[in-house]
Amino acid sequence: MTQSNSVTIGTATAQPGQVARGVIPVTELAGGTKVEIPVVVINGAKPGKTFWVNGAIHGDEPEGPLACQIAMREIDPKQLIGTVVMVPVVNVMAFEAANRGNPLDTFSFDMNRIYPGRANGYLSERVAHAHSEWMSRSADIEISIHSGGAHSFLAKAIFVDETPESVELAMAMGEGWGCIMSNFLPKGSPMAQMKEIGKTGITVELGGRSHTGPEAFAKVGRELANSILNILYHYKMYPGTPVYPDNPTRGQQEALLAPASGIFIPTPGVDFLTPMKKGDSIARIVNIFGDELAHLTAPADGMFFGLRALPNVNTGDWCCFFNKVEGPRTWR
Repeated sequence: MTQSNSVTIGTATAQPGQVARGVIPVTELAGGTKVEIPVVVINGAKPGKTFWVNGAIHGDEPEGPLACQIAMREIDPKQLIGTVVMVPVVNVMAFEAANRGNPLDTFSFDMNRIYPGRANGYLSERVAHAHSEWMSRSADIEISIHSGGAHSFLAKAIFVDETPESVELAMAMGEGWGCIMSNFLPKGSPMAQMKEIGKTGITVELGGRSHTGPEAFAKVGRELANSILNILYHYKMYPGTPVYPDNPTRGQQEALLAPASGIFIPTPGVDFLTPMKKGDSIARIVNIFGDELAHLTAPADGMFFGLRALPNVNTGDWCCFFNKVEGPRTWR
């Protein structure tokens, strides 16, 4: 979306070369608390694309808000061409509860499965609808930032809709972001909604439970902020030289679930985003005496990008996200 004057998202209106904060109003709760989605509009001095960044669609994933904070401090609107819209926390009530979904909403708990929401739907559907209306109307390109949340750690990984535009946006995430897979959610996510209306989005993953210590959390936030800036460099929205991932892959995700209950112990020496052969060892599940009950192995040639951070595991629990690599990925 090109613009020549002010840009308004919700209650935030930014003049060219300025930054504005505001909210996207949704509703009010029984006790009088307003449900509002915070938004920041960075309006460039010159017209151009609108780049939209979403954080904390899942409330136990604080990496998006941190990345937005860092990037906001470093983007000078007077040097920006186009507009950057940042929504640090989409699912505000889930974020306040540090929970994947809004505890007040049983029937539409996972907001990343219900886009574009419904104006007259369950509470989370109404939040998604309010957010989606503004995003769909305004954004040209969009990224949604996710992580392993409260239960796992996810290394740098991206889901695309396989259009050339989506793959290009994924490559613009920069160095280390070569684990690129086809979208596992054909509907229900912001990126799926963007594709539905003929626009471009991706879902990115980085961070989680084992990376919330001071140094690790700061590093994750810095990496994600670097990618926000790299996207601006790539699309010539901001002065800078973009970098790109080496050896990007084309693949499909497979979730590995626990075949037994016990203690989850990764195999010594295994590492994220490292090529594996089908059958290579990933982890064992042992009982409280150390007896092996199950053995998780690579389901195909590829690499894992997500691993359980909670050692206690029950049958059917999530253990690992694996990228079944189909081959190298080209994009230009």
